[in-house]
Amino acid sequence: MKKNLFILFVGALAAFTFNSCGNKSEKTDGNSDSVVFNYTPAEPVNGEKKAVVELGASGFNYFAVEIDKDKNWKILKKEFGNSLVSENMTNVNTIKTKLKDYINSILENTGVAGKDIHFVVSSGAQKEKIIEKITDALKQMGYQVNAVTPEQEAEYAFLSTMAKGYEDKSIVVDLGSGNTKISWMENGKINSQETYGAKYFTKNVTDKTAYADVKQKMVGVPEKNCKVMFLIGGVPFKMADMQKKGGERFTMLSTKITDYNELAEKEGDKMKAGLNIYSAILAATDLKQVVFDWDANFAIGFLISMQQ
Repeated sequence: MKKNLFILFVGALAAFTFNSCGNKSEKTDGNSDSVVFNYTPAEPVNGEKKAVVELGASGFNYFAVEIDKDKNWKILKKEFGNSLVSENMTNVNTIKTKLKDYINSILENTGVAGKDIHFVVSSGAQKEKIIEKITDALKQMGYQVNAVTPEQEAEYAFLSTMAKGYEDKSIVVDLGSGNTKISWMENGKINSQETYGAKYFTKNVTDKTAYADVKQKMVGVPEKNCKVMFLIGGVPFKMADMQKKGGERFTMLSTKITDYNELAEKEGDKMKAGLNIYSAILAATDLKQVVFDWDANFAIGFLISMQQ
């Protein structure tokens, strides 16, 4: 009886192994063909204007969008890496003055009402000392600041990035500096895993350790979801910028790591670490397409989550 139970256990384990992403055999190379991603998001109908500011230690990003009751959305305006906000912030009054100027520029340039501007702090940025000062100043000015967990960040990335109709064969990966969030839908629920970000080397984590952890985290992803990956984040931005053909919304990324060797040498350690993470994901999957979305961001997903 015990032997039969053992055989059943091994069989069940083998079935699980076969049906998950992270147990794929290593691949020596990928595909550099740039296949077109034929997808056009639905336009919002009678949408509302909203804006969200992502607070970071080295700068702010903001996104103004139009979003409707069905959670269809489009970008109205976006700005990345406004470092003037976080420079030379030595006291509360200086911080408030800079924040007021920043918020006024959003109001003037987007047409979004003040009550519809929201603030979020990514899970990676919450550890930075300057963020606490900025958050306190915003609260004194009457704004609510939403600190998100890695799980929430993964969910928000999924909401803004996952193309409708692709939920059953895709994953969303937000490859950030502080951490990487992997999300997918299973039985109508968004699931997620967190692993190292592209600055893991600053914490004395080796490439081998990061690579192994990424692959291990992919084990929980169903195999059927590993055909298409929607990839966002700072490192993917640089990769997509190298391959962008014009003003497209989506850029197809190569699954051939050697295509990015020159970029890695040019950009340095963060890019090399990010590509190591990317390589681990590729090794764990049978990806046919990797799609970079120029508009998607977890902060926009936060706005989407608020729509009733």
